[in-house]
Amino acid sequence: MIAAADGRVDAARYVASPNCDERPPGAAITLLVIHNISLPPGEFGGEDIARLFTNELDIAAHPYYRSLAGLRVSAHFLIRRTGELLQFVPCTKRAWHAGASSWCGRSGCNDFSIGIELEGADDVPYTDAQYRVLAELARALRSAYPITDIAGHCDIAPTRKTDPGPSFDWPRFRSSLA
Repeated sequence: MIAAADGRVDAARYVASPNCDERPPGAAITLLVIHNISLPPGEFGGEDIARLFTNELDIAAHPYYRSLAGLRVSAHFLIRRTGELLQFVPCTKRAWHAGASSWCGRSGCNDFSIGIELEGADDVPYTDAQYRVLAELARALRSAYPITDIAGHCDIAPTRKTDPGPSFDWPRFRSSLA
């Protein structure tokens, strides 16, 4: 897996999201943020995550989706339960994944991070395929960018977010990076 100079990863299926913009001048990418998402909550498969990230989600398709009306969010990557890797935003651009956030005294984590969504839920174990692809992706990104830290959404926005949740095996993931 290779992260190219244009911010795209060769192993990912690219689905362009409009929910991004330019990073601030001189902003180095130093943080990976691990998230989880499932739409509807607790259900896996389908294209609704991609539809959310591309502003094409039919809010009438599920009662929960009404709460997402008008939301403009994205992540750089999504790793499905099968291990399929999708990319929505080039790493060179700022995806809108972190919201109000801070890490090591720096606020606005979107400015200096790459967001990776795992198809999942806080209380559902992630798949072997997801851990494998996440480790490959993290290694590729760390080779291309000066990434020094990896955190969960819960770590950068602890009063708002709980993902990737207690089901994410941090020791397993960290040992796979060696």
